[in-house]
Amino acid sequence: MLAKKGLAVSPSPTLAIDSKAKELKSRGVDVISFGAGEPDFDTPAHIREAAIAAINQGHTRYTPASGTPELKEAICRKLQRENGLHYSPAEIVVSNGGKHSLSNAFAALLNPGDEVLIPVPYWVSYPELVKLNDGIPVEVVTEEKQGFKVTIPDLKKAWSPRTKALVLNSPSNPTGQVYTREELEMIGYFCYEHEMYIIADEIYERLVYDGLACTSIAGLGDYTKKLTVLVNGVSKSYAMTGWRIGYTASAPEIAGVMGAIQSHATSNPNSIAQKAALAALDGPQEGMAEMLQAFDERRNYMVERIVGLPFLKALKPQGAFYVFVNIEGALGKAFGGREITDSDDFAARLLEEEKVAVVPGTGFGSPGYIRLSFATSMENIVKGLDRLEAFLAELRG
Repeated sequence: MLAKKGLAVSPSPTLAIDSKAKELKSRGVDVISFGAGEPDFDTPAHIREAAIAAINQGHTRYTPASGTPELKEAICRKLQRENGLHYSPAEIVVSNGGKHSLSNAFAALLNPGDEVLIPVPYWVSYPELVKLNDGIPVEVVTEEKQGFKVTIPDLKKAWSPRTKALVLNSPSNPTGQVYTREELEMIGYFCYEHEMYIIADEIYERLVYDGLACTSIAGLGDYTKKLTVLVNGVSKSYAMTGWRIGYTASAPEIAGVMGAIQSHATSNPNSIAQKAALAALDGPQEGMAEMLQAFDERRNYMVERIVGLPFLKALKPQGAFYVFVNIEGALGKAFGGREITDSDDFAARLLEEEKVAVVPGTGFGSPGYIRLSFATSMENIVKGLDRLEAFLAELRG
């Protein structure tokens, strides 16, 4: 008999969609993919050069399990410089990507039966990572009219004596919405009152638009900082998804447990990627502004097109690089005589008929939605949305 908790975990739908699109492309099929959650830009040259230099200089051996001292120090400088947060290297754990950082956090905090509040819609891996670490994910449904952001009444309704932590993702994947400082203050005080940990996933913090600032809940005061496991990394901001470097900042006792767990699970993060991450954090930042400007232009175009299409609605994302599209108006309609029943069906038919890959909202806890990434070229966006428009034009009923 295989492990029950392993059998209970669903494969990542975002990676499944991306894999299917790439498999079709490899066969010569002209697929437009809005599935991937990664920048389409190359890793900046100075970061690549730092990795090459590290190889040539022989930095190919084990490092300390929780990351090199120099990278931890660079992360501390980044958190102070950009977030106004003071952490020591002993409070930093460098891991094999943000997903690994999240897994470490849940492993360090959860005992069997502990509940974790997860606002819906959520990134697809949150509930699965909680289950893998013996916790119970509790979905907290949010409303589109509230910007998909969790409120205090929502939290009061979901809380129980078994609640151990809250997952907070700002900017959000999949909605792109950003919590204000005032909203975070209310949430932070609720967690403080109820002695709940906060898993603050801030991986998209530098990808915000319209002059918005991304506030870290850990920066509101000692009352939130000591409860927060801040999760971040270099994947999204520096186009380094494949390098697999994430990190956490937390109270030293939490960091110590996470470091011990990681020492047995994976040993250290990739030594060359750590050198590259050091160059990313301490090196020139100008290329990031150019990437953000390109994302902003694509965001504006995609939202304008989508809200002009029949059956669809969408909030304009404030951050990240996704548009979360309400397709409830298309459900129950028929394409070619076959009814479209949910977002999985919608996504499957769109890929089959128009060769456009989108991620169904089912994996995000929202079956009436699909997620489109604008981390692809404007040419692909225009072509893909033209195909989506043609698909919708054929719906009947």
